[in-house]
Amino acid sequence: MRERLIKYVRHARRKRRVRKKIFGTAQQPRLAVARSHRNITAQIIDDLTGRTICGLSTQSKDVREACAYGGNSAAAAALGKAVAEKARSLGIERVSFDRGGYPYHGRIKALAEAARESGLKF
Repeated sequence: MRERLIKYVRHARRKRRVRKKIFGTAQQPRLAVARSHRNITAQIIDDLTGRTICGLSTQSKDVREACAYGGNSAAAAALGKAVAEKARSLGIERVSFDRGGYPYHGRIKALAEAARESGLKF
């Protein structure tokens, strides 16, 4: 039990360290990523008003059709592409990438690269 608590505290500390530097505005909102074993969620957030502009996950209908399982890099790439397309349809071209305390590799990196390829600028 103690190991789980230590792991949670370390993750929270990394998340706080990342969030200290990143702030989303109306011109450049924050693209926040959350990860679990089976799914990934991405939200575009305006921190000035405190509202989520748009959000998708691997459980969303658009993304679920593109991939069978939501916990791998292919699903993350499909989610990144879908988020970028939705953001561009709302008139958002620049975002600040909030990796949420997760290391920048694997699924997080796949999501970010797919969003960049689809036209979002970080």
